[in-house]
Amino acid sequence: MVSKETETEITEYFGQVPGWIEALPESAADHSWEVVRDLQLGETELTQREKALVALSAASAIQCPYCIHFHREEAKLEEVTDDEIDETVAVAGDVRYFSTVLHGAEMDYDEFVTETGAIVDHIKEQQAPAPGDD
Repeated sequence: MVSKETETEITEYFGQVPGWIEALPESAADHSWEVVRDLQLGETELTQREKALVALSAASAIQCPYCIHFHREEAKLEEVTDDEIDETVAVAGDVRYFSTVLHGAEMDYDEFVTETGAIVDHIKEQQAPAPGDD
């Protein structure tokens, strides 16, 4: 159970203390809320919209129905369209798919890093303005 002060703060944000917070052990409840408040709900480098998409992507990848539902609703509050939600979930699935392929193939990590560096260099070169285009 959270402290009375934290309970008041959570109620101001959510209109209630959700069961997932009440399920936390007392020793972690206030701290866990502070992490949610400061990282997910607070002003950070990412917008609330971006955080909702990241959270939905992660929730989809770990296949947590609770997190998927919560973060899908959060995304809708941030006016994320259904098409954007679908794309977010598809990107999460794509990352998970290729992670499975890379792990299953036991791809050498150092080789992967070198290859990725070459790809990034190539893309940067393609994006650079041609001489005289300035």
